[in-house]
Amino acid sequence: MLENYLPILIFVLVAGGLGVLLIVLGFVLGPRRPNAEKTSPYECGFEAFEDTRMKFDVRYYLVAILFIIFDLEIAFLFPWAVSLESTGGFGLLSMAVFLGVLVAGFVYEWKKGALEWD
Repeated sequence: MLENYLPILIFVLVAGGLGVLLIVLGFVLGPRRPNAEKTSPYECGFEAFEDTRMKFDVRYYLVAILFIIFDLEIAFLFPWAVSLESTGGFGLLSMAVFLGVLVAGFVYEWKKGALEWD
């Protein structure tokens, strides 16, 4: 039974060894010419306004999560629309429930004021 896994073990060892070898070669052979311009922090072409480890407003994360949710919604809607004829009424009802849950979450965030940037 274990001999069936030998090719997988060899593959993992070769891939890991190759990865380590390439990283070490890049570190050893790569040019190192640091100067003040290369090592300076970069923020959209401007000098950094504050510390780079400043805290972000939680609303930023809420908007990002909303974007991901609605992006995934579209990823589910396209295959559903293509196969709607074969899924029938059950497919329509299940997608209505799915969209209802997403709309409820969106309304909740909207009512909480998470989308308002003062």
